[in-house]
Amino acid sequence: MSEPLVVYSDAYLDYDFGPDHPLTPRRFGPSIELMRASGAQNFIEPRLATDDELLRLHTRSYIRTVKNFGIDPWHHVPEAGIGPGDCPPFEDMHKASATVAGGSIEAVDRVLANEPEHVFNPGGGLHHAMAGRASGFCIYNDVALAVARARDAGHRVLYVDLDVHHGDGTQALFWDDPQVLTFSIHETGLTLFPGTGFVDESGGPGAEGTVVNVPLQPYSGDGSWVAAVKLAVPALAEAFKPTFLVSQHGSDTHAYDPLAHLRLTTNAYRAATTLLDEVAHQFCEGRWVATGGGGYDAYRVVPRSWSLIWLAQAHREPPPTTSEEWRATWAAKAERFGQAPLPDTYLDPQDLATPESQDIAARNAKTADEALTQSLELLRRSQ
Repeated sequence: MSEPLVVYSDAYLDYDFGPDHPLTPRRFGPSIELMRASGAQNFIEPRLATDDELLRLHTRSYIRTVKNFGIDPWHHVPEAGIGPGDCPPFEDMHKASATVAGGSIEAVDRVLANEPEHVFNPGGGLHHAMAGRASGFCIYNDVALAVARARDAGHRVLYVDLDVHHGDGTQALFWDDPQVLTFSIHETGLTLFPGTGFVDESGGPGAEGTVVNVPLQPYSGDGSWVAAVKLAVPALAEAFKPTFLVSQHGSDTHAYDPLAHLRLTTNAYRAATTLLDEVAHQFCEGRWVATGGGGYDAYRVVPRSWSLIWLAQAHREPPPTTSEEWRATWAAKAERFGQAPLPDTYLDPQDLATPESQDIAARNAKTADEALTQSLELLRRSQ
């Protein structure tokens, strides 16, 4: 297998909602450097998605709105989810957002051309954007556009969303498509944005069973999260028979993350990424595009999460320690932003987070079983 590609350029730094916004471009510096220190060498630059490519899922009027905000960010009333709050306007918003989208589309194109089997777009994973509305820090839904690209090439696409927030935009965009199965494991919408992603959301007419949600209790940890992923993803792949895998790897599930309430460690990320690699090779002839996503601890968590994705795609074990030079380079900034000290290992100590309670573990196990059972039954009926 050839070395996986990483889609990245400093153009991703332009996707910037401002210095006080949680989704900071500061994450790219330490994260890309740690990936390089981990062995990643095969990089390509993203390209600008064309309007026609964006129109595959987004409305013409919405694209026009994004462009208008990018030309004159400060003299428009809020519209289509863009304004004060989650998605404030910024200069050249369309260009920056279309570059992220183009990166994910290009990732799929490279896999379709067998150059190589695995591609990772760390700047992607903006899974909340809807057809005509921005949401949750997301302007264009690049990862859904990646799914659509593979689906339009004739593939059955399995989409796996590991972000702490429900992948509501991607789910909505493929709600009625029986050739795409969306799986999202996330903190329950009863306690976290966007307030959706419950077990009873199962897909539209003719696509029943192709939407699968596993909403977890706040303060869930590695144990029940990993168990749910291992229970559901291989079984869904066996039933759905995908030929292309697209995944979203938000690391805002981590115990250090400031915006949510799950308590995962990087051990869970390693388990999930190696499982997805197995699924890609068992069902999809290796075809796998991974994207980044949420993650708001830009120094301790995001760099290791992204490196673990690349390491799984490269079929390599995590090195015993993070690079001493990398830690020295970024220690001062990590301290400045309250995210120090930098970890000296890729995999967290097992006791990093408080163990989840037996009640939480039992409730999560029941939810995962209900979600899987429902989907498998609906998929069986549709065959």
